[in-house]
Amino acid sequence: MDEQPVPRDVKKVASRFDAEMRALPVRNAPSVRAVRRRYSRELKAAEPEFVLDLVRELVAVHGYRGMAYELILYHRDAFQRLGEADVEELGQGIHSWGSVDSFARLVSGPAWRDGQVSDELIHRWAESEDRWWRRAALVSTVALNVRSQGGRGDVPRTLGVCRLLVDDPDDMVVKALSWALRELVVHDPEAVRGFLEEHEDRLAARVKREVRNKLTTGLKNPKRKR
Repeated sequence: MDEQPVPRDVKKVASRFDAEMRALPVRNAPSVRAVRRRYSRELKAAEPEFVLDLVRELVAVHGYRGMAYELILYHRDAFQRLGEADVEELGQGIHSWGSVDSFARLVSGPAWRDGQVSDELIHRWAESEDRWWRRAALVSTVALNVRSQGGRGDVPRTLGVCRLLVDDPDDMVVKALSWALRELVVHDPEAVRGFLEEHEDRLAARVKREVRNKLTTGLKNPKRKR
């Protein structure tokens, strides 16, 4: 079978991607991901800088995030080229639960896990006045701890971010704090118990309830017996 030609024009590829997405008769996770996978195959031999430029175009011009971020994540050479400036650029404009979580889980978290961004950068986000960057800091810890995504467990870095946001009252941050701690339970439940005890009087009730549920039952919200 003949190899596909390597794409050369970023704007044309981005416009074609956008057109295919818009033409989907049903736009759901399987159909959208099928388009992304087709483009990942097409871009397999593309230069890393081309892929990065394409993703910048998809995010900044066409408003795609999740699928654009996946194009980087699944192009190893492009992902390995990411530095702190690239990561922050790709996060510009995050303004919702979905956009933050896709950015943190697919870009900033894996880049942090792999040593491509520093603890200092993530901590700066945690101290931001913008609720979405604070949430991004916490959700970035997920990649450190989810085994199916390459996480090996990282107590110091996870709890370091959690400590910075233990008093944050914003609901989006509170939910992310619970998530970060629950993912760490699998690797070091005693460290998580100690964190809860240390900050008992400061943590939101939701965090204490959900994390203790995870510690005792393995579930965030176990069903009540009738």
